[in-house]
Amino acid sequence: MATGGELLVSALRANGVEVVFGIPGTHNLEIYRHLGPDRLRVVTPRHEQGAGYAADGYARVTGRPGVVVTTSGPGLLNAAAAAGQAYSDSVPLLIVSPGMPLDHDRGSGLLHEVKDQSAALASVCARSRRVRTLPEMLRVVTGMFTDFALGRPRPVHLEIPCDLLAATADLTVPPAVRALPAAPSEEAVRAAAATLSEARRPALVAGGGARGAAAEVQALAELLGAPTVTTANGKGVLPEDHPLALGAGLHLPEVREFLLGADAVLAVGTELAETDTWDAPLRLRGPLIRVDLDPDQLHRPVAAHPLAGDAATVLAALRRAVGPRTAARPRHTGAARSAVTAYGGRWRPVVGALRAALPENAVLVNDSARVCYFGALTGFSVAGPGRFLYPTGFGTLGYALPAAIGAGVGAPGRPVAVLTGDGGLQFTVNELATAVETGLPLPVVVVNNGGYGMIRQEMAERGIPPVGVDLRGPDFPALSRAYGGAGTHATSPAELRDAVERALTVPGPTVIEVPEPPG
Repeated sequence: MATGGELLVSALRANGVEVVFGIPGTHNLEIYRHLGPDRLRVVTPRHEQGAGYAADGYARVTGRPGVVVTTSGPGLLNAAAAAGQAYSDSVPLLIVSPGMPLDHDRGSGLLHEVKDQSAALASVCARSRRVRTLPEMLRVVTGMFTDFALGRPRPVHLEIPCDLLAATADLTVPPAVRALPAAPSEEAVRAAAATLSEARRPALVAGGGARGAAAEVQALAELLGAPTVTTANGKGVLPEDHPLALGAGLHLPEVREFLLGADAVLAVGTELAETDTWDAPLRLRGPLIRVDLDPDQLHRPVAAHPLAGDAATVLAALRRAVGPRTAARPRHTGAARSAVTAYGGRWRPVVGALRAALPENAVLVNDSARVCYFGALTGFSVAGPGRFLYPTGFGTLGYALPAAIGAGVGAPGRPVAVLTGDGGLQFTVNELATAVETGLPLPVVVVNNGGYGMIRQEMAERGIPPVGVDLRGPDFPALSRAYGGAGTHATSPAELRDAVERALTVPGPTVIEVPEPPG
């Protein structure tokens, strides 16, 4: 006989889970009874939003689902913003929470009662499921992990009534289910391959859904001689020092103009959304070939060749169907490449110092800050996927620090660094305490412009007097020291480089405050 809490932990272990991020509370104690070093590692952030972002960073770096355990009510709702970010960026998260008891009379005023917390999470997750029996709980857990493996990975929520967590049953935890990834028909692949073979000016666009297919993207790009541009989430799918790489420049007019001149465009694992282009929908003259796990994405915009399936599987099939050929000489990419190289010049000294200080395999975790989307997105070169984490789409503030903690936990042998602004950091600055507890080296570079710089700029552009954007902040390095970390100021690129290099050699976070470059 085992309790619901014990069966849940056993089911998580059976599906490969090694670590959970969360905060204990009155209603989830029967889960925590079975957590610990000999079962599952527990990382305790200081806020459930931080738990969600940490699990997100863990998932992006490892390729495995991140798991969050919250208590009911406010604990769960605190994680909702992180769930929304994971949904936007197709990141696999499992959020587990207790719920009101099975015989709960709604509106009776129980501790942490929410009108309908499962419905609240369903609005920001791919789905939310409240189970009513322990056999159902085991089936749902297995099904959720199967969906992570076979479909578009997005956050899901599992609600377990708190009395069910303490109930007992004699049940066997089912094994993990693994199946072959989806693939389109051979006829559809041959038709798309024929279009690519006939193209003299092909181009590729790689999104976050191509992160697991980096080798296949590179092989097909080289076979076709196709210059390749990525979205923010696809950054590094093709190494950015590769001759065919145009980097993460889909938002630049010169890059979009280059794609307009292509006679065939292959888009892999990307929505081609406004948050990718920073503009209206992508305009193309040549036929569009789309590869995506989510069939609903294949007609936004309409594709001449929609190929639903796993990116690595489909691209390998396309390469075989194209067959041996003499690659077309890539057309001139000078204007597009120059635009990528020159973009964000104001922030290039900061970004360049970071790039010089960090090893090639380092992970840079970014926030919704100008130094990140204007500077690092194009200026921080990476040679592989999963090395540049950024909250696209939903665009939350406060993502970088907790997500970096999760990334460090998921890949403890790799250097991890944070790039953020003073406004964004203050959303989750309390997670410095969590970073101290993990003991992993973590440079935290905060570019200080005294508030919400982008909103201040937008107000000025619209003739709005600045309201609510000029913020008083702490001495960030001193705050880090107060938490038990380290901290310093850097006023030049050379000082920043030295500070980051030192931070990689000491345990825990080192906050490095940098003034925003003038411009």
